[in-house]
Amino acid sequence: MSRTPLGLYLHIPFCRQRCDFCAFYLEIYRDGRARTFVDSLRREIRFYGTQDLAATHSIQSIYLGGGTPTTLSPDQLESILTDIRQTFVVMPDAEVSIEAHPETVSEQDLTRLIRAGFNRISFGAESMDDREFLSIGRPGTSQETVRAVVMARAAGFTNINLDLMYGLPGQTVESWQQSLDRVVQLDPAHISCYALTIEEETKLAHNIERQVTVAPDEARQVEMDEAADLLLRRTGFQRYEISNYAKPGYLCRHNLLYWTDGAYLGLGPSAQSYVNGSRFGNVANVMAYNSALSENRLPVQAHTELSDHERLRDAVVFGLRLIQGIPTQALEAHALRYGHRETLMELRAQQLIEQEETRSRLTAKGRQYADTVAEKLF
Repeated sequence: MSRTPLGLYLHIPFCRQRCDFCAFYLEIYRDGRARTFVDSLRREIRFYGTQDLAATHSIQSIYLGGGTPTTLSPDQLESILTDIRQTFVVMPDAEVSIEAHPETVSEQDLTRLIRAGFNRISFGAESMDDREFLSIGRPGTSQETVRAVVMARAAGFTNINLDLMYGLPGQTVESWQQSLDRVVQLDPAHISCYALTIEEETKLAHNIERQVTVAPDEARQVEMDEAADLLLRRTGFQRYEISNYAKPGYLCRHNLLYWTDGAYLGLGPSAQSYVNGSRFGNVANVMAYNSALSENRLPVQAHTELSDHERLRDAVVFGLRLIQGIPTQALEAHALRYGHRETLMELRAQQLIEQEETRSRLTAKGRQYADTVAEKLF
């Protein structure tokens, strides 16, 4: 029987502390709280083993995100992967990723992760200038990032990603370029560059409102994006999505699912899924999550069946994030269906969207206003 490829995302909702810019659902790590959560997560994994989903799909990627997954012990992480393999058909070449804060791992931990089956690791570096950590409440030092990458490579990881943020309070174009230079010297396979966005109800948002911290300068962020694109492409990286660069052969297979209308199942509190044309999400509360699973109920809070037109809409909006863009035919069909033909013409006239042969994509200018373009087309 032919199986449909599926990505598996697991949200590990624990951190040692919350960074000022973070709006993700998370809890402060406690041993007992983590043990109870891992029991619930393993129960959720096994629960899906009784569903048709496990029989009709094969896992092409596994991604542990958060939060900080490496707040869990190597034993706990290994038990999670073991349950996944016992429950689902996992492709032999599956990409198995884990996010990590550099200060939460030792060389022994990383060796254990390799042995457990993880083959990709993503470190939240954010910056390589310690002074820039203060304004965003990010713990640790840039030297810990250097040390973590060296240890990960020694443990056997070859697929290493580093996350960076630009537009931080006090950050300059020059300090951003210096961070990029230091990251490139570490020779990762993948680099993600995210513009700092201010999320409501975060400590950073409150600090900006109280004028304790300066809001991001949009024009400077544009300069930083252009500097990253120039430097990283010159040093052998391929930009394949608005925020993501990779060496040849190291595009993130799991994240590509989100931008190419692929199927993914989310486990853990607040995790989102998209399977068989349906979107559904888990409750964003670890106690409610634990409670549901203790009662042999899936912790799903919202479920929406998408029509063919809605699926096309989402495929267009998410697909435009890719540098290769999407088929022009799909873009025009979406514009026709939702009455956006004039909007599409305006976006082309403003040189935010361009067409090359049979595909349409955001221009360099369009990538800087990707959210605005998406809002107009949604």
